[in-house]
Amino acid sequence: MNKINLNSTFKKISFDKDLQLSKSLLNSKINNSNILVIGGAGTIGSSYIKQILKYKPSKITVVDINENGLTELTRDLRSSNLLDYNPEYITYPVNLLSDTFDKIFNSDTWQVVANFSAHKHVRSEKDKISVEALIKNNVYGAIKLLNLCEGNPPSYFFSVSTDKAANPVNIMGASKSLMEKLILSKKDKFRVSTARFANVAFSNGSLLDGFIYRLNKKQPLSCPSDIKRFFVTPEQSGQICLLATFLGNSGNIFFPKLDFHKDQIYFKEIALDFLKENGFEPVLVQSEKEAKEFDFDSNPLKYPIYFFKTDTSGEKTYEEFYTEEEDYEINKYDSLGFINTLDVVISFEEVETDFDLVFRDASSQKSDIVEIIKKYVSDFEHIETGKHLDQKM
Repeated sequence: MNKINLNSTFKKISFDKDLQLSKSLLNSKINNSNILVIGGAGTIGSSYIKQILKYKPSKITVVDINENGLTELTRDLRSSNLLDYNPEYITYPVNLLSDTFDKIFNSDTWQVVANFSAHKHVRSEKDKISVEALIKNNVYGAIKLLNLCEGNPPSYFFSVSTDKAANPVNIMGASKSLMEKLILSKKDKFRVSTARFANVAFSNGSLLDGFIYRLNKKQPLSCPSDIKRFFVTPEQSGQICLLATFLGNSGNIFFPKLDFHKDQIYFKEIALDFLKENGFEPVLVQSEKEAKEFDFDSNPLKYPIYFFKTDTSGEKTYEEFYTEEEDYEINKYDSLGFINTLDVVISFEEVETDFDLVFRDASSQKSDIVEIIKKYVSDFEHIETGKHLDQKM
């Protein structure tokens, strides 16, 4: 059960040609190198590790706060042939913001530092406390890592961004836009790059991943009827990040060449296909209450699904990878476009001080944090409705 054809549904693009054309470059840069991956137990980070191991680095160190995720990553890799050439491989269940991480980073020199540690969900913005946690991960984490890299510079630094950083309307996307600026401020100190991402189909914690849990628990499906998104497969997510690490110039922001009009898919279409591929006839219901009252035992081949109009903070009905004001290039590579970025001057100390003042002020609100972000991300147009996704099924 829990089937869906990832290739036919989500594979709108192939990165094979760019990977083949870049094979010699990737071999020369990765073979016998020393790799540090932060946030490597998640869907994108683990896929990146599987891609980079094909080029046989001599050592790979993986850091993530998810101890269970690291355990499964190791079992997955050891059960494949990716580690059969016997590189030095070690995982640490450690927080990037901890002193322990500093010891890991400073214990060696790194040819590649790749960061996938992030709050990735729009639903992370609920109140002041949830937003503070998001900012400390996405912004403070980037500041700390970049400062460490300046003292012990890698040959290549990569940190994943999001399509929601283009014309951001939610705090997560705006935090990633600020992260991009922090990274770009170091592009003349050491080589940096990032990638604005599509949704990764059935990635950990995603709405589509939730469909599998609902089916296993005989619980109704629910999703917005009016939201469409770009998608790539988990394997493709690692391919994009691998290419973005090594191609182009320092400061490039990469994105997959997906068509704005043709390649975005509505969540409701995916939900209906998911049920049909698992042998169910979808039953459209009119409320969460009706969905939860559905009699599964009397209707073993039918499945309830509730579609609703989006009304939560930070949601827009479509996504985009770049703005018309940005200097983007879409013809150099077969599957990737990139943005040529301007020089950025930004004070890390000032960013942290501005946020710390709001975080420490007991009378401050979520809206005060939004204003600090707007100071650094001028195109941030926050959508605030007073509702959040934790209030929905």
